Amino acid sequence: MKRIHVAAAVIRAAEGRILIAKRSDDQHQGGLWEFPGGKVEPGEAVEAALARELEEELGIRPTIARPLIQVHHDYPDKQVLLDVWEVTAFVGEPHGAEGQPLAWVNAQQLLEYPFPAANQPIVAAARLPDRYLITPEGLTAQALLQGVCAALAGGIRLIQLRAPAMPDTQYRDLAADIQGLCAGKAQLMLKGPLEWLGDFPAAGWHLTSRQLHELAAGGRPLPTERWLAASCHTAEELAMAMQMSVDFVTLSPLQATQTHPDAAVLGWELAGQLLRNFNQPAYLLGGVGPQHLAQAWQAGAQGVAGIRAFWPPQVEV
Repeated sequence: MKRIHVAAAVIRAAEGRILIAKRSDDQHQGGLWEFPGGKVEPGEAVEAALARELEEELGIRPTIARPLIQVHHDYPDKQVLLDVWEVTAFVGEPHGAEGQPLAWVNAQQLLEYPFPAANQPIVAAARLPDRYLITPEGLTAQALLQGVCAALAGGIRLIQLRAPAMPDTQYRDLAADIQGLCAGKAQLMLKGPLEWLGDFPAAGWHLTSRQLHELAAGGRPLPTERWLAASCHTAEELAMAMQMSVDFVTLSPLQATQTHPDAAVLGWELAGQLLRNFNQPAYLLGGVGPQHLAQAWQAGAQGVAGIRAFWPPQVEV
């Protein structure tokens, strides 16, 4: 069965709302909502196909677009490759040129609309930022609180509270405080035993690679409405993460870092190869910062994760 190549767009308005369209009842997956786009013709560049489809469907022409995610999905009756781009500027006024209903929704509202199964990773990617802050090791609870406050003020929207040397009781107290700070501003990801899940209902969970190996066979351990992430280093671990239906991963180490200067690194080429076979958002980690975002997007990543790269400089590491 030949895989159908589709170009699709996550179209964002200036204030952040996202445009979605409803499929007609006589289409494949009819009656569900989708991100606008259509088939890439043989020999056609993806960007050209996207521009053509958006003009035909919505009467707009994209002027700023970048790769967001690629999704391979097998339905019982067809196989698709969704080549998804994020469009942040366009010319024209979007309208249902083919009579299809449209809706402008905020990222959280995407969860309220029924999408085809192949679109679920796109929903996750549309809701996630392109930067993932991981807190530094060895800081006091007060320094971590101060740094998270400064990071939130600087626009960070996804934070992992990582403090492996901190006693469990102190970590849990700190997590409760930071969960309060993040409310309405950023998504907090915690680490630790899954027995703690019920105590932090607003937090997501970031599994270590060890937890991933131990738990993958049992499937997803928390509800779909809560974020689940995992640390991955190999193709095997990425496959485990997909088996577990995680929402996103970190893939590391991309390059040498100060904390692990002798660790074997993936490099950009191998990281890109690994992500071509991975259907969920991924953050590249290790020796990268905001200056590498464009390169990360081209490699198929959601963005970059970092400790020093995103930790506020006024809070000493």
